[in-house]
Amino acid sequence: MAQNSWPSPTYNARAVTDLEYEKLSARFSDDGIYGSPSDTAVVAAGVGLSVDVRAGVYGSVRGRAWSSGTSAVNLPVASNSSGSTRTDLVVLRLDRSTWNVRAVIRQGTPGAGAPALVQDLSDTGLYEILLAKVTIATGATVVSVTRAEQYVGTRTRPCTSTTLPPNPLPGEHAYETNTGVLRMWTGSAWAIVYQDTGVLSLADGFSAWSDAGGNVGRLVNGVVTLRVAKTLTGARLAVTDSDGSKVAVVPTALRPVSLIHYFSAQFSGGHAARAEVRTDGSIWVRALSEDVPTGNGLYLTMTYVRW
Repeated sequence: MAQNSWPSPTYNARAVTDLEYEKLSARFSDDGIYGSPSDTAVVAAGVGLSVDVRAGVYGSVRGRAWSSGTSAVNLPVASNSSGSTRTDLVVLRLDRSTWNVRAVIRQGTPGAGAPALVQDLSDTGLYEILLAKVTIATGATVVSVTRAEQYVGTRTRPCTSTTLPPNPLPGEHAYETNTGVLRMWTGSAWAIVYQDTGVLSLADGFSAWSDAGGNVGRLVNGVVTLRVAKTLTGARLAVTDSDGSKVAVVPTALRPVSLIHYFSAQFSGGHAARAEVRTDGSIWVRALSEDVPTGNGLYLTMTYVRW
């Protein structure tokens, strides 16, 4: 069989069959309901042995749109006199014999738990997505409904850090091509899902310190790790110096946002110290109980959540 593509003026005069439409559109939209989990449940218990699908609901199954209509849809539920509890499913079903999508009941087997969804991926058969679970106790005259609808999501949008989508929907993702940051809109803010600055060098502090190794930092998903390797080569660090001495400076991308972070430290000669990483990026070290003589090394690995 020769290759084909559609719609095309060279294929069936641009006419598209139902099956061809499914092949084309199934990947354009997720299967599910349009909205969010904060919306009113799609399915609720009806009068007696029945459930109601609320009005004004829209959804998609394999790229085919569905609407519940302008009034609630009542679906009868079969009685249960088996002696065991039965679980049914309310599903949206695409029936490829009619190419219609409808909300229907998939009846379960008493005592066997919920039945499996039917999701035929061939050119015929049924494709179902879940809306709710219905529990029918033996001899019951009413039903219990547990909501289970899935919602259509959004795609990841490429942008920059200054061109984030202005009207995002909850769950929407945006990838900043200039920063490598992946964000998700929570409904009120752009939360970072993934971020990695790579290894960044720390700037020098006071001239009293010389490098004794790599002085670097890295931010991965909101957690900063700093590596400091310095030798005190200038004047001794006096315990009476309440501010201490500036050892290095952290790049802007790694700096604490609102609070100073404190760390315990010890010089190579055993002298106790406290290290501070301040919001301006400066790293200060203070002697705690005794002066620190020249020639002592300071080797620190500091990790903090950037906040």
